[in-house]
Amino acid sequence: MKFEVERKYRLADPEAFLIRLAVLGAAPGESKLQEDCYFAHPVRDFAVTDEALRLRREGEANRITYKGPKLEADSKTRRELELPLAGGAAALADFGQLLEALGFRPVATVRKHRRTARLGWEGRDVEISLDEVDGVGTFVELELTADEADRPSAEQCLRTLAAKFQLAESERRSYLELLLEKT
Repeated sequence: MKFEVERKYRLADPEAFLIRLAVLGAAPGESKLQEDCYFAHPVRDFAVTDEALRLRREGEANRITYKGPKLEADSKTRRELELPLAGGAAALADFGQLLEALGFRPVATVRKHRRTARLGWEGRDVEISLDEVDGVGTFVELELTADEADRPSAEQCLRTLAAKFQLAESERRSYLELLLEKT
């Protein structure tokens, strides 16, 4: 079973962070717009169980993602299952209608502009995302994928990288939770 090991931090000065990232030799990735439509389960309260189900649109690509409950006290480590769907706006709308026909209901849509980079750190390839989230703010996410046995060392790797960037106070709430708190 694979886990998403993630730490997220609010950024006051994104440009200063990008400079530190470049100094460490991070390989810049693509810049993209992501729209995430989150759904509520018909009989299970995801806010209570700490789960999430979302449809993501990124350009013409679409994916459905299930996120299990967070497993660590100070990070967003959780089981994640993500599957590709047919591309295009019509296919995404059709899949949303399928979920609604099954009793799921849309909760909110999170829109963000994401700039990615990759950085070798402690022998691992860390994905770094700088997110400007509509209505929520600017954040950086540090992420690895790990199996059960490797989770503790992946967590430690992200802690040391966060310390190198002088990032403090990991944000465990999802962008959806932060958005819902504002509305």
